[in-house]
Amino acid sequence: MRPLFDHDSMDHTPGGPAPDPHVGPDPHAGHAAHDRHAGHGAHGERFRRLFWRSLILAVPVIVASRMVQDWFGYHLGFWGAGAIAPVLGTVLFVTGGRPFLSGGVQEIRDRTPGMMLLIAVAISVAFGASLAATWHIGDLDFWWELAALIVIMLLGHWLEMRAIGQASGALEALAALLPDEAERVTGDITEPVGLGELRIGDVVLVRPGGRVPADGSIIDGGATFDESMITGESRPVHRGVGDRVVAGTVSTDSAVRVRVEAVGDDTALAGIHRLVADAQASRSRAQALADRAAAALFYVAATAAVVSVIVWSALGHPATGIVAAVSVLVIACPHALGLAIPLVIAISTSISAPNGILVKDRLALERMRTVDAVLFDKTGTLTRGNHVVVDRVALDGHDPDDVLRLAASAEGDSEHPVARALVAAAGRAHGESAKATVFEALPGRGVRATIDGREIRVGGPALLRELGLQEPEPFHGRTELWRSRGNAVVYVVDTGVVTGAITIADEIRPESAAAVDALHRRGKRVVLITGDARQVADAVAAELGIDEVFADVLPADKDATVATLQRRGLRVAMVGDGVNDAPALARAEVGIAIGAGTDVAIESAGVVLASDDPRSVVGVIDLSVATYRKMVQNLVWGAGYNLAAIPVAAGAFRFAGITIPPALAAVAMSLSTIVVAANAQLLRRLDLRPGRR
Repeated sequence: MRPLFDHDSMDHTPGGPAPDPHVGPDPHAGHAAHDRHAGHGAHGERFRRLFWRSLILAVPVIVASRMVQDWFGYHLGFWGAGAIAPVLGTVLFVTGGRPFLSGGVQEIRDRTPGMMLLIAVAISVAFGASLAATWHIGDLDFWWELAALIVIMLLGHWLEMRAIGQASGALEALAALLPDEAERVTGDITEPVGLGELRIGDVVLVRPGGRVPADGSIIDGGATFDESMITGESRPVHRGVGDRVVAGTVSTDSAVRVRVEAVGDDTALAGIHRLVADAQASRSRAQALADRAAAALFYVAATAAVVSVIVWSALGHPATGIVAAVSVLVIACPHALGLAIPLVIAISTSISAPNGILVKDRLALERMRTVDAVLFDKTGTLTRGNHVVVDRVALDGHDPDDVLRLAASAEGDSEHPVARALVAAAGRAHGESAKATVFEALPGRGVRATIDGREIRVGGPALLRELGLQEPEPFHGRTELWRSRGNAVVYVVDTGVVTGAITIADEIRPESAAAVDALHRRGKRVVLITGDARQVADAVAAELGIDEVFADVLPADKDATVATLQRRGLRVAMVGDGVNDAPALARAEVGIAIGAGTDVAIESAGVVLASDDPRSVVGVIDLSVATYRKMVQNLVWGAGYNLAAIPVAAGAFRFAGITIPPALAAVAMSLSTIVVAANAQLLRRLDLRPGRR
């Protein structure tokens, strides 16, 4: 059996800390575009160590720099003082500049010039000019600027990697849901074992406050489980014998025994982990745009740097031209562009997964903000998919509750969905019903049973026709209303007399009306599709305020309904349970599988909702809108800031006394990155909880 999260193929920086086997894959592994910029997968810890080492080297370089000594009016007269800046500056260039140099070489090999190549060229020019000045070739001593530039760039990268690491914490949080070990029960013996030792069919004990170690079904006991970490649903859910429980959920009040049915990569938690990792690794249109903008910015910056050298040299100031060229290369680095999209993706994923929104396809999330119509499957989506008693009526002199009790007693041995609804309703109202002494199923008509010596029959209109009975006139108004809503009607016949009628319907989820209302407030058209009869569908639509209904639709024809809406010019999001709705989910612009907390491997959906609350669909729209807004804002700032700063760095405003030396250019570029990172962090204020507004 493989472990939940396989780390065998993980790559980490030599000399750095090995990956922690408890925290899941490298959180940066998914950011392909960003990793190119990060210098062969260097992570935050590497940049932190490198920053402090470089800072220690940079201080004496700056202090020993001739230019700095002239500025502050001091002179280092001891022997060897003149060698401090060249020697330590060279060490700093080789060690602190290595991630940028190697990253620049890789960008050349990949034919994707960008930030790392710009930085590599800038520090190489500064190093070459300074080294030449040390050997009395020219007078461009940039040692202190080179040192400051490398240190500032390392600091920026460290902060960037740390920000992405924090945003990617969703993967570590998912892995941390699993306990370190399980209590396996063998006969009368309970022994602690590692999760890797569990096998399908094992029985494990989950104590109060303990986490379920693997997916399975309860075989003994019952408890209230906190499933919020999987479904986003904050309310605890009671699970009893025969109910399925998911790895990572918590038994809050009682001990239960669970038979293991899935382990390792087959658990729901592992499936969620894969979806989160795939979402963080997937590319988006905005990321592609950012990469193109970064590449274009490279050529603009390189051209501007060359022009700066040529123009200032022609004006008799070659030194000014080289300084301006270095400043241009530094300030034009698309550092902010490299961070703009990956950080937004990481943060959006980290806030969506704990709220039960699992994004399989980043493009689906981007398209969600543009949908015009949300098409809901009825059964299991807007309704619970199980029958419940809605209302009842009795003849004068009979108690409606007593009628329900008799019906439940008669149906007690039946497995029909209507029978289960009657038994459940009577149990809630009266506790356990009386036991029938004689029971007979009447196929197509109902049941016959003997209760307390009385013959009780329960069934629909076919039963009355067989017995030659008529529905009592006082019932007509109520039963007609029930039928107009598409509800089923069953009658209770007590010793040859129709004493009551009960209506049964597929229960509408209490959250469905709020979901429809919230979608309307966001300008979305809500459409219902179902295989049920027209009157059933119309009744549900009328109660919820749905705009359009497609009824009597076969599962195989649901995708044709989506196509019909698309031909009308509507962009469609299809919401279904992922079982019979797969073709429609695949055809829609966005396919959303709902209520998939224990089945996250739904291939046809772009977005998976772990809970069955339809209000979560609103959260997907809000997340799509907010994520796209942050991406655009970051792209506009990242590209616009660099383009606006290039002329200033090139010396176009030198006549007014406005110049930007290389070190200040590095600070300005880092400030641009900080703005982008801070703007992306504002996504964390987004509240995705169902029913939040």
